[in-house]
Amino acid sequence: MQASSPIHQLYSAFQRKDYAAMQACYADDATFSDPVFDRLNADQLRAMWEMFCKSDASPHIAFHSVSADTQAGSAVWVATYRFPATGRQVVNTIQAQFQLRDGKIVQHIDTFSFHRWAAQALGPVGLLLGWTPFLRNKVRGTAMRNLQKFMNRQG
Repeated sequence: MQASSPIHQLYSAFQRKDYAAMQACYADDATFSDPVFDRLNADQLRAMWEMFCKSDASPHIAFHSVSADTQAGSAVWVATYRFPATGRQVVNTIQAQFQLRDGKIVQHIDTFSFHRWAAQALGPVGLLLGWTPFLRNKVRGTAMRNLQKFMNRQG
């Protein structure tokens, strides 16, 4: 795996909390989805990474199994952090899939067990309700409101 791939550059920049370098890995029409942030456009995904890097709860990340050609790629990454709302420790293993064009990421889809994440982040409530659409939608709504507030503050 070449260190020059946009996937390797993305996660290396994340380890340094260099959101500008992360943002530069994406095409202007890029999209992002995961179990919490669903269907973000390029402006939203760039703001999401900036928000994460600037957060007091910014995760420590490790990544491995990076694979890419000129059109697609994948990686596994692990985010370790304290969930701000509860102070609970989270270790989230994430499978990432990418579509690439002209050396940039055009589609980024992260998958992980929302139930496992909710149990760690929210404790007993997450363990009991993490499998429900109700809790997932509540978490998504809160995350999107937080992202929108962050974007509004940035100008």
